[in-house]
Amino acid sequence: MQTLNYEFPATQVARRAVHIGVVASGDLEILLAPPESGEPPDRATVRVRTSVNGFDTIWHDVLERFFARATLAGRWELNDFGATPGVVNLRLRQAAESATTNGADS
Repeated sequence: MQTLNYEFPATQVARRAVHIGVVASGDLEILLAPPESGEPPDRATVRVRTSVNGFDTIWHDVLERFFARATLAGRWELNDFGATPGVVNLRLRQAAESATTNGADS
């Protein structure tokens, strides 16, 4: 198990906490919470827990591309069990959409 930590600049704050996906073979769970009082509202902090070691560069590249487009501040927790970059991007987009709308959690 490997844990990776990243920070990205953000211009929009998550409206609410969301839970997307599951930790299962080839899938990814994302927990996103708005910044707490006292935390900077202009940063996305991302912690990735992955069962697959050695993909630091790929994780960084996928997250950097995502946060270049979706600058959403909050505490992002990604729990991975072998998700492909396409699945990661899909789950990130789902979490961002859910956190910025008034709909129910997916």
